[in-house]
Amino acid sequence: MLLAFSIAPMTSDRPDGSVSQAVAAAVEAVRESGLPHETTSMFTTIEGEWDEVMSVVKRCVDVVAKRSPRISLVMKADIRPGYTRQITAKVERVNEILENG
Repeated sequence: MLLAFSIAPMTSDRPDGSVSQAVAAAVEAVRESGLPHETTSMFTTIEGEWDEVMSVVKRCVDVVAKRSPRISLVMKADIRPGYTRQITAKVERVNEILENG
């Protein structure tokens, strides 16, 4: 499965309201998982089996909870058994169509 998620504390003690430190801690937990992943400005996408992906999301929630008593979590999943490397293959297919007209 592919799971795109966005996680952030709902509170911040920073004067500018930044939540970057907490988000960075969550991204670090994703990286430590060893699962294929990609982080963009709005979401982190991870690829793996259901239980391992959800375990990573739980770890991210736990990490962010150390910084804030309230957390926002948004998830979108593409569940397609039997397919791997879709984190890059989906983009490659679209790029190929664009390049070949």
